[in-house]
Amino acid sequence: MYKIITDCGADLPSWVQDEFDVEVLSFTVTSDGESKKSSEIPPKELMDAMRAGKSFKTSQINVSEFAEAFLPYAKNNENVIYIAFSSGLSGTYNSACMAVEQLKEQYPDFDITVIDTKCASVGHGLVVYKALLMQKEGATKEEVIAKVTEDSENMEHVFTVDDLEYLFRGGRVSRASAILGGILGIKPILEVDEEGRLKPISKVRGRKISIKRLAEAAGERGYDLDKQLIGICHGDDLEAANQLKQYMTDMYGCKDFFINQIGATIGSHSGPGTLAVFFLSR
Repeated sequence: MYKIITDCGADLPSWVQDEFDVEVLSFTVTSDGESKKSSEIPPKELMDAMRAGKSFKTSQINVSEFAEAFLPYAKNNENVIYIAFSSGLSGTYNSACMAVEQLKEQYPDFDITVIDTKCASVGHGLVVYKALLMQKEGATKEEVIAKVTEDSENMEHVFTVDDLEYLFRGGRVSRASAILGGILGIKPILEVDEEGRLKPISKVRGRKISIKRLAEAAGERGYDLDKQLIGICHGDDLEAANQLKQYMTDMYGCKDFFINQIGATIGSHSGPGTLAVFFLSR
């Protein structure tokens, strides 16, 4: 047997956490000098606070926190797979590797595999969910690792935000871009690239156009979309998520969807109105 561990960067729905034997580690989120674990902050509460003008900062899971989380498994000589949030967006993966190195000094036979997905939010979550399904169906640790690696390398993330102000607060765009975008109604279309970093693809004007553009981008980049499990996440905008789902259904015949709100780890930077689609490319 082996244990699958991930982190809050995966934005896993609560039903997945309830149904499967998965441990989800939390980032730390700070606002006005008060710090909480990301898992302790309901997504709706976070988005309402951001709309009211509050700013949030996140801190990655540090080496000591990883060591504490992994230690019981090392002591019990259990096999572990840790499926990590993108190293292009956080130092979490590197901290996990450092913690493993420290633990192996005392527990040299500890069998743990740390995988950098280069993925984020529900893109990361899809990778974890498929791994959990395989584990439940009896797949070996090696088979799960191979699938996680393959899906991570081919997972596409395409997203937009409704308000550039939140990306400015997170240091992703300039103040001038945020102001001009707000005046002109510009909605950026972005991706998470092969290194796991944010990269702009294009800009459109208007929310409705941006939602359709996400679906079009999926058609341009994906394959056999009607046979895939399509991921969608949103920043407290279920109406937009359902509109994107409808586009994916009408345009490509998609039937299976994995939809969730963006949690505090990602949402602290992207803000209300964020909308994303996740799928596999070749």
